[in-house]
Amino acid sequence: MKLLLSWCIALGLSTQVIAEVAVNSLTQSEEKSGWRVLFDGKTTDGWRNYKKTEVSDGWQIADGALTRVSKGAGDLITDEQFDNFELSLEYKISKGGNSGVMFHVLETAGAPWHTGPEIQVQDNVDGHDPQKAGWLYQLYQPSMQPGTDSRMDTTRPAGEWNQLYIRIKQGDCEVCMNGVRYYRFKLGDKTWKDRVSKSKFAKFEGFGNAGKGHICLQDHGNEVSYRNIKIREIGEDGMVPQPIDGKLALTGKLAFSNLKWDQWEPIDDSGKLRPLRLMELTHADDGTNRLFAASQYGAIWTFENRQDVEKSHLFLDLRGKVYDWKRPGANEQGLLGLAMHPNFKETGLFYVYYSHPDNKRSIVSQFSVSKTDPNRADPDSEVVLMDIPQPFQNHNGGAIEFGPDGYLYIALGDGGFRNDPLSNGQNLGTLLGSILRIDVDHPSDGRNYGIPADNPFVDRDGARPEIYAYGVRNPWRIAFDRETGKLWLSDVGQELWEEVLIVEKGGNYGWSIREGFHPFGEAEAVSSGQDPVDPIWEYDHQIGKSITGGRVYRSSRLPELNGKYLYADYVTGTVWALSYDAATGKVTRNEQVVPESIPVLAFGEDQAGDVYYLTTSTRGECIHRFEAK
Repeated sequence: MKLLLSWCIALGLSTQVIAEVAVNSLTQSEEKSGWRVLFDGKTTDGWRNYKKTEVSDGWQIADGALTRVSKGAGDLITDEQFDNFELSLEYKISKGGNSGVMFHVLETAGAPWHTGPEIQVQDNVDGHDPQKAGWLYQLYQPSMQPGTDSRMDTTRPAGEWNQLYIRIKQGDCEVCMNGVRYYRFKLGDKTWKDRVSKSKFAKFEGFGNAGKGHICLQDHGNEVSYRNIKIREIGEDGMVPQPIDGKLALTGKLAFSNLKWDQWEPIDDSGKLRPLRLMELTHADDGTNRLFAASQYGAIWTFENRQDVEKSHLFLDLRGKVYDWKRPGANEQGLLGLAMHPNFKETGLFYVYYSHPDNKRSIVSQFSVSKTDPNRADPDSEVVLMDIPQPFQNHNGGAIEFGPDGYLYIALGDGGFRNDPLSNGQNLGTLLGSILRIDVDHPSDGRNYGIPADNPFVDRDGARPEIYAYGVRNPWRIAFDRETGKLWLSDVGQELWEEVLIVEKGGNYGWSIREGFHPFGEAEAVSSGQDPVDPIWEYDHQIGKSITGGRVYRSSRLPELNGKYLYADYVTGTVWALSYDAATGKVTRNEQVVPESIPVLAFGEDQAGDVYYLTTSTRGECIHRFEAK
């Protein structure tokens, strides 16, 4: 570890070290949200052989793993029975080996697979069974790999650890291999029954119909190891515990309730309803007490920061110049970022990030305020700083922020689609999947911006010098803590995990070989040569499905929020406040601010450090703030 730290310091890279989660243990979020371990890495407590009272000597524990080592080991089952649950485990299969994980197993006549459906475990390269790892044996398979005639396979080779996730829940079952969804199904529905009737299991009365039973690890005659076996039972209402330490006595309230948006109507030219969606709310720190609000459709307004304010001014109108988020598949495109120059009072400069209206490109541009009207920008003053190709419509990122060092930070997603098909997350040769840092005040080398001399990869062959940190999927969004200078980032996950990061120079944040603390996809090696940095927090997709990053609250108006990072989930509408101890690198508390009710698009901040949350509204009522109950 000392050598690693010395190497990082010498190269000017991140020295952020967060303790890795020990094998056979839980993350903070897992523990708070109802997960528990089924295997402690030391004993076989809670397990026994099928129709036996103990575990045979054919299963041994070594290096924190439960391994089938000899002939006659026999199938293992849990002492407990489970109905609705989530199971996460890691397996390591031997070359050519085969095993399986079964659920709802009953100890009736015959083998465990006579009652319990089996998710296959095997070496997909040299294994003998046409049913591949992760397949629900003879019943469900992953979809076809795009552009090929073969089925998706995200397993890692024999001798390496793979993570298998299984959710068995009334009306909603799912299997993921190394974080990638293979398939979903409904246990007992017509499709399920039709498939069972055509399988070898049709002759076993009651197969898959128990509704509750043991979990089973199969002995198929080959060496296999299991570890990190975790389970979470799902309540009858389909819910799981929130990963919180308490609830704050706060509520959300419409801010600026009398505000009228200059030249905005909720109906477009074709007569269709067009709600207002705000992506950013910020200030210029210029002593005018103004706020600036940017809409995804391309309009930026300014207005006085008073709760009774009525009038706004259309500061810059880019409608028609940015990609319309209402077009098919364009939900993550449009005007996505706004940042005022740190010395806006003197320079009159500000910066935007938007999607090009015709081509798959993201534009970062500079504009100037009008010389005659401080509430208007000069629409003809645009200077394009960066023109970034985008392979797909989603995962554009788009948040931009000036740091305490005066440089502009730009959050870029991996370019989109699913599973990072172009492997951009770990590729330092592309801007995508990264946080960029550029100097807008000192253009150089033919660019309209400069490269800070201490950017971490300026001297690395093949790396883009603009990159400050990398390994992110879809950063939504970024924010600097005005007191500590730390850069916070919330990264939207794919199948299973949402995460919160503290970004430091040179940090690799894992995507797309990891999602949160967990393995993702079939690639294990880190092509960039830098081990991933752990998130400071994560939550799973039974808690929420799309994180919205916020800001650290630094206003005196609500002391109970001071110093806490506010964030939300867009799908479930929950807002939380995270307390973080920088000295230990650990979260100390996660509190619920507002329960499930508010689809938050983004957060904003005023000059006093008060934080607002932004939503969609056909009435233009998009800006809210927290109030004591």
